[in-house]
Parts: sequence; structure tokens; C-alpha cells
Amino acid sequence: MRKIGLLILSFVFVIGATFAQESVTKEGHTNQNKFRQLKEILPTPNLQRTASGAPGIKYTQQKVDYNMDIVLDDENARIYGEETITYHNNSDDTLQYLWVQLDQNMRAADSKTPDIQSSRIPGKTSTARFNKSYIDAPFDGGFKIEHVKNIDNSNLSYTINQTMMRINLAQPLASGEKFQFKIKWWYNINNHRTDGGRSGYEHFKENGNNNYVIAQFYPRMCVYDNVEGWQNDQFWGRSEFALEFGDFTVNITTPDDHMLGATGVLKNPEDVFSKKELKRIEKARKTFDNPVVIRTQEEAEKIEKKKSKKTKTWQFYAENVRDYAFATSRKFIFDAMAVNINGKTVMAESLYSKEANPLYGDHSTRAVAQTLKTYSRYTFDYPYHKAISVDGQMGMEYPQICFNPGRPNPDGTYSDRVKYRMIKVTIHEVGHNFFPMIVNSDERQWTWMDEGLNSYMEMLAELDYDKDFPITRGYPKNIVRYMAGDQSRIAPIMSKGDNVYSFGNNAYGKPATALWILRETIMGKELFDHAFKTYAKRWKFKHPTPADFFRTMEDASGVDLDWFWRGWFYTTDVTDIGIEGVKKFYAEESNNGSVNFVEDKSTGLTIKKPKSAKPKYFYEVTYNKPGGLVMPIIVELTYADGTKEKKTYPAQIWRYNDKQVTKAIHSDKQITKIVIDPDLETADVDVSNNSFPREKKDQFSKFKKKMKN
Repeated sequence: MRKIGLLILSFVFVIGATFAQESVTKEGHTNQNKFRQLKEILPTPNLQRTASGAPGIKYTQQKVDYNMDIVLDDENARIYGEETITYHNNSDDTLQYLWVQLDQNMRAADSKTPDIQSSRIPGKTSTARFNKSYIDAPFDGGFKIEHVKNIDNSNLSYTINQTMMRINLAQPLASGEKFQFKIKWWYNINNHRTDGGRSGYEHFKENGNNNYVIAQFYPRMCVYDNVEGWQNDQFWGRSEFALEFGDFTVNITTPDDHMLGATGVLKNPEDVFSKKELKRIEKARKTFDNPVVIRTQEEAEKIEKKKSKKTKTWQFYAENVRDYAFATSRKFIFDAMAVNINGKTVMAESLYSKEANPLYGDHSTRAVAQTLKTYSRYTFDYPYHKAISVDGQMGMEYPQICFNPGRPNPDGTYSDRVKYRMIKVTIHEVGHNFFPMIVNSDERQWTWMDEGLNSYMEMLAELDYDKDFPITRGYPKNIVRYMAGDQSRIAPIMSKGDNVYSFGNNAYGKPATALWILRETIMGKELFDHAFKTYAKRWKFKHPTPADFFRTMEDASGVDLDWFWRGWFYTTDVTDIGIEGVKKFYAEESNNGSVNFVEDKSTGLTIKKPKSAKPKYFYEVTYNKPGGLVMPIIVELTYADGTKEKKTYPAQIWRYNDKQVTKAIHSDKQITKIVIDPDLETADVDVSNNSFPREKKDQFSKFKKKMKN
């Protein structure tokens, strides 16, 4: 295929409103160029966070260790707990007080969370919803704090402010010192299937059993750093968590017939598993191709028919994790398989009730294994010893364990829709082990830093699991409807999660799309993958901010992306690039040896053959940009002989004129059609202006159908 040449100039730019012309006005103006530096927005680099996006030589972060004894009261659906917290002040600051998160207080009877939601009287509602909303007493949730004590058992002063508790230190905690204190509490566990929530229990009427998926069950320390100071924003139920890394020693007492999975290494397997189960576990550790069933459905069905009055205690130790969670039930089937991560064996495991089989048996553990492989390839080797997927009928993530949805029909059959949704959520939640469980961003402040990055990585793992995986988020065409919507109901990505309208599109879909476009269209796979891996490795087991991500992606790739971050992350602008017009020329050689270009004003793209020794065709294409985003102009040319050629003009083509640019083309072949963004790579919200000659109505319908598909 012949190259498109350039006319005399590479491009002609039309003076527009972006420049203040001296002949028009003498007034000055601020720099509104879409390519202006982002330095005026990003925080000033310092010794903790460098201009390159890497941690600085003075980077510090706190460490928090927990020693907990937890008792699950299955009969009353309650958690009882005692913990000793060791807080290490690694900062250079002296701390006057400490802050602790009490997330369960979001469910307290006096919680303010319902009060911040607008509400109306419905025209019609179900009896069950009516009784719950207007008659029943509110659920008695929230932490019941029995005591807060110093390590010597003397009372420690504290103040509770909704979901936050301030520890009032008798003496300031100096840099380099540590402080130990103890908390004793209990709370009523919520039914997450009827009342919602990120943890709780599911009740099965058949035998009166519960599946427990337990998280946010203990008072947890807030993050203190040089960015926010204390991250003690209230938990309203949506924006998730900011947490410190530490070591956990946790003892969990459950009924004797329960099967349990949790964060950390199990220290007493001989006390909690049968000899038969221990042999199966050893087999699973050497089996890399298919899951090994450790507790079968037949065994679980037999166990769930009776309720043991005895108890047993599971002893765990988790090193360098930011949180802790567990799942337990007498109903659970348990399977596992080994995964080879660059020579290290990691266990992929699943816990699920018979109601979730065979869907979970067919796909859950395999999806866990694929996630660990894909994410490790693009970021860093998974550092923990296991990852667990639990039939929790929600989508929620914690270190080494996550709770996922998906169940087959009562007869065991399931549709592709149910299968792919279950696999999708499992990959997504297991993927959260990398973002934010290891690359530990502040979810309360910047939801997109874990959900968006993880949604992008999820796409790669889904395609590894099944090359025809029906991806619903991340492709540019899938975000068009949201971005083209009512601007009064759209917030920039760089917004706090509690304050955005369309949480899924804002925190998951749009940032995932942005990263996909960066990789596939703007930077290219090699540059993007290297920069993304650099970010992940730089900030694993640390607390990155958006600036650290933006700066690292540019630093490691050598690509200036300030224009991209500004447009996609700080505004709600849209992509809309169109063809305003095409002029055609032919060349005439004069008697004095010069060549004149004569415009052909006939309709269509056919022109007279040039009167020259080497016939060529000349066109001047003017592109306009009704949308606010600057993006590359991706052009597909169709020639008279049926061949096609694709040309991409970098986004910087708009640097002098944000409204309109003109490109000159000369070709040995006659052009019959010009189309912008033929493969829907840029999330263009209006494709009706993307072609010349303009598409007829039936052709345009086909183009729109392509977008939907």
C-alpha cells in the first residue's frame, strides 16, 4: 500500500477563538490551552513524593499490628471480639491523638447514613418493604464498645464521632515510638441478603443455617500520612477504606462443624480439618490443572443437617496486610488448586454452598488462578500464599479473600449470562488483591484509583480466561452513552466517590476506558505496559496518590500526558471529532516551470486527473472538534481500487487551535471515502459527522449498530 504523502505543509491551522488577536483586543488572558502543563493542579513534589512519581528518600508510612480473639455466636448471629493494637509512629510528626474506624456504626440504630439520602413516599410498595420501612424497629447494628484500655488495663480516654473514634492520648506519641491499647466489643451481624451491606450473613430456611462473610468486624486504625494527615472521613456506606499495613494474629472460634477461610496462614490445620481433608489439601498443593475438592458437596450436605454444640478455634497469622476478613459456614464445599507464579506455588481456593454448585465448581477456582497469573504478568508477582473466592452473593474484596455472586438454577443449569457475570465479578474482586490491597491507594478519597485501575486489569484477565469474553466495561464504545449524558448528572473522575451520581461509570467504567485508550491508541502496548508495571512495583505495599500515578506513567514512558489527565480525569468533556469539509485540487504545470494547484469544486471526492508526468490526487481535509476533549484524529481512507489505509494524527495536532485543523493529503490513488475513528477507539459521542461523503441514513444506522455491538 502506498504511503499518504504530505502536500507542501504538514498541516494548515485556522486561527480561532483560542488566540487573542492584538487587532481585536488588548486585554490579556490566562492560559486555557488544552496542552498546558498540569503542574498548577498537581501537588508540589517533596522528599516523600518525587516529581518522577516515585516514593522519595524521606517516604514514611505507619504500621499497625493487631492481636485479636474473635468468637462467632452462630445462634444469635453476633460477633464478640477483643483486640490489642500496636501502633507504630513511623512519621516525623508527634501525634496528639489517634483515630480508629468504627465502620459497623454505619448500621447503628442512630446512624446518620439514612438521613443524608433523599426519600419520597412511594405510590405503591410491597407489604414486606412497607413493614421494613415504616413499622419494624431499626436494626440494632453498630459496635457495642465494652471498653478501651491501656496495655496495663487502665481506662483509656476516647471520643466516638459516628463511624470514627478518637483515642485521646495521655502523652503525645513521638516519632519512632509505638503505642499499645486494647478494645473489647460486640455487634449484631446484619443479614446482607435482606438489608444489604459489604459483609453479614445469608440465612437458609431449609436447615436454619447461615453463610457468614465477615468484614469491617473490628475497630481499625485510620491512615496518617503527609497527604491528608489523619484520613478520618466518615464512612457513609459507599466510598471504601484507607488502611495501614501490619501483621495480624487472629484466633476465630466457630461451631465445630464449620468450614472457614480467612486472611493469613492457618497455623493449626490439624485442629480444624479432618485427616481426609488434610490429605486432599496436600494433593491440591501439587495439582496445577484442576481444582481438588477438599470437602465435597455430599459431605457438606450431611454436615449442614445437624448443628454441632461444640466449638473449635482457627488460628491465623497474616504478615504485611492492610485488612482482615473471613467467611465461615457448615454448608461450605471447599476446593483448591495450585498456581505457578514464576516458580512460587500459590493456592487458588473457593468456598461455596450447594446452591452455588456446579457453577462455582466449574469456574470459581479457575477464575482465581487466571486472575493471579494475568495480574502478576502485568504488575508484580502475587506475594501472598493464597487467594480465596467465596459464594458470598455480593461483590466485595479483602486481602487474600473476596465475596462473589452467582448461582445456577435449582436443577444445576446456568446460562452464559450467569456464568460470565460470576467469572467477571470473581476476577474483579480477586484482582483487588493487587489494587488496593497491595498498591494501597486511598479508596475513601479516590475510588477510581482502585476500581478503575482494577477494572482495566480485569479486562486483560477476562480475555486470557476466554478470548471471546463478553466485556461490558472498558471498551470505548461502552462509555459513550454515559459521557454523552446530562452534564448536570456527571462528575469528573477526580471526584470523591460519595459525591458522584453514576458511581459505576465514574469510578469503574470511565477510568478503565481511559487506560484502555492510553494502551491501545495513544501510547501503545509496550510503553504503557512498562509504565503501568513501574507504577505497580514502585507503590506496592505503599500509599500512592493520583499525582504519583500520573507522574509515573509519564516518567516511565517518555510520553507527555498532561493533556490526557486534564481532559479525561479533571473534566467531563467528551470526544466529538468530525469532518467539516473536503476540498479537491489538481495540479497544472505552467509554462515557466511552476505548478499551480487548482481547486476542483465538483461534488464528491472524484477529481480530474492532474496534468503532470506523475498523476497524483490532492485533497485538503478540514476537521472540527465540537467536543471538549482533545484526542488523536484516526482517519481511514478508502481508495477507488477498494484498498484502505489508516492514518493517526497525534492529539497534539490541536495544540494551536482547539476547534479546527486542516490537513493536506496527496496520493497516487483516488480517494472515495474518508472516515474518522472507524474502529470506535476514542469514545466519540457523535459519529454522524465522522465520514465524508456523509453517510446515508441506512449506512449511518449500520455504523450505530456497530457501536452497540
